[in-house]
Amino acid sequence: MSLLLVVFDVALAASLVALAWFSLRTADLFRCCVLFIVFGVIMAIAWLRLRAPDVALAEAAIGSGLTGALLLGALRRLTGPASNGARQAELGE
Repeated sequence: MSLLLVVFDVALAASLVALAWFSLRTADLFRCCVLFIVFGVIMAIAWLRLRAPDVALAEAAIGSGLTGALLLGALRRLTGPASNGARQAELGE
């Protein structure tokens, strides 16, 4: 195995751990959902590196796509349009 692949695998593992940590520690729910989606995409790449394309496809479709869309939809229903106005006022828009 070449040195470049070893460096890529280490960076992949480190990014997975960092994304998991940041998604658990963030207070902003939207940022947490986006980090979860990015985690799923990076995890799909990790499955591809492990030569499991079927698991990678399932991770990308279900783990990132479907679950991410459901989380963002639930977040939108939780915050509602009233919170959007409050958030825009808070940002000065």
